[in-house]
Amino acid sequence: MARVTGIGGVFLRAKDPKSLRQWYADHLGIHLESYGGAKLKWSDEVPAGTGATAWSTFPENTDYFGEHTQQVMINYRVDDIEGILFNLKTAGATIDPKRMDEGFGKFAWATDPEGNRFELWQPVAKG
Repeated sequence: MARVTGIGGVFLRAKDPKSLRQWYADHLGIHLESYGGAKLKWSDEVPAGTGATAWSTFPENTDYFGEHTQQVMINYRVDDIEGILFNLKTAGATIDPKRMDEGFGKFAWATDPEGNRFELWQPVAKG
């Protein structure tokens, strides 16, 4: 049977696309290619062997995404969650004080300049 094998892209609607993509480059370390987008390669996974992309649906009344007008939330894998949170705080980003530390990684949430809530996930090495 034909099936989905991964996430091929993440696309954000933005009032100012150029400014928003630069914000993500500056504060989340997303390397922009010459065309203005990014390629997040599985060979960049840290720590090695933890790669997986989650896909799920949530009830329409979930508070997990923040504002109820937000239809999508993106989870970004990161290699240093505390370092990114420090950079975001220094830049004046809105950061949710809630943190989760699960057996498979640490989680935190923040909001970009256009009000999109996103999730940060620092996976732990499989032992």
